[in-house]
Amino acid sequence: MENKILATGDRIYLKKIDTSEIDETFMSWFSDENLMKYYTNSKKEITKENIVNHILEGEYNKTSYTYGIYEILSDKCIGTIKIGPINNAHKISDLVALIGDKNYHNRGMATEAIKLGNEIAFNIHGIRKLFGGMYENNIASIKAYVNAGWIIEGKLRGHYFENGIPIDRILVGCFNPKYFE
Repeated sequence: MENKILATGDRIYLKKIDTSEIDETFMSWFSDENLMKYYTNSKKEITKENIVNHILEGEYNKTSYTYGIYEILSDKCIGTIKIGPINNAHKISDLVALIGDKNYHNRGMATEAIKLGNEIAFNIHGIRKLFGGMYENNIASIKAYVNAGWIIEGKLRGHYFENGIPIDRILVGCFNPKYFE
């Protein structure tokens, strides 16, 4: 898959991220405690080598794809959409959005990016259903997915454990209209 624009919205577009674009600014997103608070539950350090290897392995195995979220006006990468891991037998996948550049927070960019990610997942990768989960207290993320056409499918009680406090996981899903009415 060449590095061309795959989906365009009003303010942003998505294209496959080129690993050469993973610079200090990009990596700073993954060391920002506030950004990473809800991004990963493994709490492992995320290195450039980890990210590059994950992107290349996912593409090689056809199990995950990482797209850059670019602002149209500046052509600046402001975040990522990851589709994967893809279960090809069931045609299902997680979809993870990150607006890394805080200058674009609270502007509806995540919702727009998720909608574009849905298009790529359904139309390019043939995904039947997208799913995800997030901390119950991650209200911004829940709103972004719901506003992008996802539904809340359920809740896993006490799924996460932060500072001795159980936190529920909200389960969300989005259905490809080719497979679901």
